[in-house]
Amino acid sequence: MAKTLFISDLHLDRERPHILTLFERFLRHEARDADALYILGDLFEYWIGDDDDAPHLSGLADALRALSESGVALYFTHGNRDFLLGPAFAERTGMRLLDEETVIDLYGRRALLMHGDSLCTDDHEYMAFRDMVRTGHWQADFLARPLAGRREEAEAMRRRSRENGRTKAPEITDVSQASVEDAMRRHDVDLLIHGHTHRPKIHDLLVDGRPAQRIVLADWYETGGMLKVTPEGMKLVKVEG
Repeated sequence: MAKTLFISDLHLDRERPHILTLFERFLRHEARDADALYILGDLFEYWIGDDDDAPHLSGLADALRALSESGVALYFTHGNRDFLLGPAFAERTGMRLLDEETVIDLYGRRALLMHGDSLCTDDHEYMAFRDMVRTGHWQADFLARPLAGRREEAEAMRRRSRENGRTKAPEITDVSQASVEDAMRRHDVDLLIHGHTHRPKIHDLLVDGRPAQRIVLADWYETGGMLKVTPEGMKLVKVEG
């Protein structure tokens, strides 16, 4: 049966080895009989460049490559933690890098794919930070630093992100309904799939009076979650450990 899988927000790093193990098992088993796997950002806790020599990355790259070589189409959208992932790692793994906003034909239905952080427009502090780190100048300067310095800065940004998450109101860090509707209107879609907020749910809504759906993917902090789509329908399901 035709099947497409969507995941996001795994936040893989060596401090959470159980999720590394779970993801590699997922790639060897559940993902193998899919037509395609879409990773919608924050696959990694942070990404400091394709030249990162962290030991756990080699095994992950090999597992992703094995999946793509098995015939499963593998796609990646940048998240707010791994926006520096580049063409060298994509080529190494067989992943195709997608645009920040990508529309696909999902068994006859147009679907807009995003990470989702660009929809959090009520969080003005974050949006200003996002604009800064997405500039070519900032990225070139960061990637020119030694690996140790980049890793130290990434750890500092992670600490600040965690602190902000504790102090900001939930409605500030969630997506803006107006931004959701604007994105769906611009791309003329009635289905939006994204991650980022760690609030998995299938939302039924109206956009300009037309029925639409917004599907939020689960994070993988404790267990894994995915969206499974077939020609018969779609559902959010747990990834078995």
